[in-house]
Amino acid sequence: MATATTMKALNYIGPYQVRVEEVERPRLEHPDDVIVKVTTSWGKEREGRWIGALKLTVPHSMYEGRTAAEPGITFGHENMGIVEELGEGVTSLKKGDRVVMPFNVADGRCRNCEEGKTAFCTGVNPGFAGGAYGWHGVEIFGFRSGESIAVFGAGPVGLMAAYSASLRGASNIYAVDRVPERLAAAQKFSCIPIDFTKGDPVDQIISHNGGEVDRSVDAVGYQAVDSSGSSERANIIIENMIRVTRACGGMGIPGLYVPRPCLSTGQCNVKACDRYLRDMIIAGKAKPSFVISHEIGLDGVVVAYEKFDKREDGYTKVIIHPNGGF
Repeated sequence: MATATTMKALNYIGPYQVRVEEVERPRLEHPDDVIVKVTTSWGKEREGRWIGALKLTVPHSMYEGRTAAEPGITFGHENMGIVEELGEGVTSLKKGDRVVMPFNVADGRCRNCEEGKTAFCTGVNPGFAGGAYGWHGVEIFGFRSGESIAVFGAGPVGLMAAYSASLRGASNIYAVDRVPERLAAAQKFSCIPIDFTKGDPVDQIISHNGGEVDRSVDAVGYQAVDSSGSSERANIIIENMIRVTRACGGMGIPGLYVPRPCLSTGQCNVKACDRYLRDMIIAGKAKPSFVISHEIGLDGVVVAYEKFDKREDGYTKVIIHPNGGF
């Protein structure tokens, strides 16, 4: 049970193993620190408080043991909450403010931050590359209204990429996956579902579209699998994108790979678009909540990780309310 000096947190034990444990409550350690009481989190989070600038985000590969994360690390990812305490150097926030924290964090001071590339902050996340937003996946290859697009992967990022294309006026939007619940979610906003277990997805798309598409998005990354779903084929998505995208078309790759020069790839610079997207939601133009499949408390996180990893019971995007209230 949490005390005045401890709190519950979801900790990494080892590959495919997480556990809710007691940890020390955070404290201000730097004039720019902020302590936030977390109200809602996308997928993985602490109960109670969070020092936004001190923790790494958690792509699913970390849960699988594919990263350098060591046992005992506390998972934390994409949170929103209420400011409880501020360091003396914080001037843009006050106690009681509601805030949203993206999957990546940045200090705003390094060279990359000054150039607007906050996803690659060298002050907070040296050498670390995490997830990416679907909007970013459509943005980085020059998509234009009226074009057709194929999105490989209908998980949260893929669904947001397809939805972003819909908001931008795409003609045909193809969502490629093998999980029925994901394909059903894509159909809710008029995507054309492509189940790659039922045949070559490129052939299916070209047949329906009457030719190659204008744009394509890789929302899977190196964790791509073959048609049986039993064997990983890290290169298959990019190969299919090359086959399905017309000459002089565009390919966006927000899927998890190491970024390389001259490719439209890499992590999303959230601060470049977060207010714009927020205002679209407030105005009712964008309604991304359709992607949420489950809402749970902290006690249900361990089971949720297992079900999401196994693609069971429709677990596509899970919202955690560590302090209840849902």
